[in-house]
Amino acid sequence: MKRDDAWAWIFIGPLMAGVAVFYFWPLLSTFYNSFTEFGAFGGTQWTGLENYRTLLTDGEVPRAVLNTLIYTAVVMLGIPLSVYLASLLNRPGLRFAWFYRVMFFMPIVAMPAAIAMVWRMIYNSDFGMLNYLLSLIGIDGPYWIASPGWALAAVSIVGLWASLGFSIIILSGGLRGIPPELYEAASLDGAAPMRQFFSVTVPLLTPSIFFLTIITAINGFQLFDLLYALMGPTNPAMSRTQSLVYLFYEQAFGQNDKGYASAIAMLILAIIGLITVVQFRLQKKWVNYA
Repeated sequence: MKRDDAWAWIFIGPLMAGVAVFYFWPLLSTFYNSFTEFGAFGGTQWTGLENYRTLLTDGEVPRAVLNTLIYTAVVMLGIPLSVYLASLLNRPGLRFAWFYRVMFFMPIVAMPAAIAMVWRMIYNSDFGMLNYLLSLIGIDGPYWIASPGWALAAVSIVGLWASLGFSIIILSGGLRGIPPELYEAASLDGAAPMRQFFSVTVPLLTPSIFFLTIITAINGFQLFDLLYALMGPTNPAMSRTQSLVYLFYEQAFGQNDKGYASAIAMLILAIIGLITVVQFRLQKKWVNYA
């Protein structure tokens, strides 16, 4: 047994060391820094709870939290859409199903900066494809990513579109794990295809759906690269559209207030942890593990 334990530690030791160095240590360091103030030329000074008091009185924080929640909620709408699309792509006899899966998965492979460049051209108010199509039906399209009223919606739509591929692949794997005999039994009982979808497919996909809700919520609260690349820091609508992570970036590297930025990072961690705990508690009521 001692020999087996030694081999186990040999194999998991490098992984645990990497987790400790690149995850646990930065987390502890950020937690400590949230109680300090960084000097302009280096060095820190202990300030206690001052950064957290500023966090409670800063008017930009509630707006950033709300923007992040709205973005996450919109991207979450891609999960039921992905359930429907995955069920269509897994229909028996569908030709070129592999091609459709590849097309949906391509945004996952592409870098967020490349996705943002393409969508900036689509959203362009002067020669963009979206405003051109709207002009064909007599609608004058707005400045999508430069208008405070439209910018967050535009970014959220891109996030929803980019998340479909990953969700469809996960759900396709779940669909392949459903025994065909269940559909045959439902058909013999007189269940129509729509009834089979809601009574057989969706209940047995709930473990995969639950996994996607966790991943999507975490990714939603980490919104930064797509927002930064799509809008840019000089965009007049950025102050009304910024996410929590962008606010952290602006305070840490724009204002050079790394202590306050660390407090924002701890707030992000707390919100993600709270949402994840709530999701795990609620999954007992709707997730079916066959």
